[in-house]
Amino acid sequence: MKPAFLITIDTEGDNLWAAPRTITTRNTSYLGRFQNLCERYGLKPTYLTNWEMANDPDFVEFARASMARKTCEIGMHLHAWNSPPLVALTADDFSHQPYLIEYPSNLIREKVRHMTDVLEEKFATKMRSHRAGRWAFNETYAQILIDCGYTVDCSVTPCVSWSFAKGDPAGVGGTDYSAFPNRAYYVDPKDIRRSGASTLLEVPMTIRPAIEPPLGRMAVRLTSGSRLARKVVRRIWPSPLWLRPNGRNRTHMLELVERVVASGEDYLEFMLHSSEFMPGGSPTFPSERSIELLYEDLEALFERAGKICEGMTLSNYREIHETRSLSGLNSDAQMKTGSGA
Repeated sequence: MKPAFLITIDTEGDNLWAAPRTITTRNTSYLGRFQNLCERYGLKPTYLTNWEMANDPDFVEFARASMARKTCEIGMHLHAWNSPPLVALTADDFSHQPYLIEYPSNLIREKVRHMTDVLEEKFATKMRSHRAGRWAFNETYAQILIDCGYTVDCSVTPCVSWSFAKGDPAGVGGTDYSAFPNRAYYVDPKDIRRSGASTLLEVPMTIRPAIEPPLGRMAVRLTSGSRLARKVVRRIWPSPLWLRPNGRNRTHMLELVERVVASGEDYLEFMLHSSEFMPGGSPTFPSERSIELLYEDLEALFERAGKICEGMTLSNYREIHETRSLSGLNSDAQMKTGSGA
């Protein structure tokens, strides 16, 4: 069977990197072009949707129409600083954009439940897939997702630590994923680095060291510390490779696709933000020209992926992964029975 090609879009307001106090959602009008491109190559995006987009009538109409064609999925993406119930954590939450995992556990649960209820009402479907805002995930968050019926998460960024990136200025920064697996596994809610017996499948982002092990692993360990250490190491070793366009990495993305497929892995996971399809919607793609170049990169990537992979949503992949896991268990049981006969 072909590996899955998973397109995950953090579907959120315009240019949140600028920490706007008033969040707009003009990027909704640019998503149709991207959706059409995906459908042309048989690919199915998962739109991981946050508060302001769930409350944008144009996005809801667009998404429901795509869902009716069975060409996309809606999942949840939660930014703690503007997702109800609103409780101030810092002196200026819109400026600091605190991580959800920095809030008390009861408030995390309330925010997740409220956002889930809103999404299920707006899109008339059960929420199954999720990505944490600002990639911040922990054991408390994982258990709450399980309790709310989520079955697949894609918050883990292997080879990458966010500990240098502050939310609450008094906090310790984001989650360090530098030692996490880079293949799908069922999360142990007591330690999200390990596989366990839960119903929540973790599907880590497709990220690999630019340099093969063991030097690649050494670079990852060294860059998970201080900002200064990261700068020093990056002069020697390049950053990990993501399946995420930045306007300069088409060759690296295509090489990464071939590398992961050749290794026998059963999925590739692409990501971008919805606002990155709009000129000026992000620092990365500030102009119409940069958007056109982005689409040239997407055409090349999706054309290759469409030939060697099968387009799936996150929930599609979760179902197939479960079937494969059960088949593997049955095969092992049969082999043991046969060997003991």
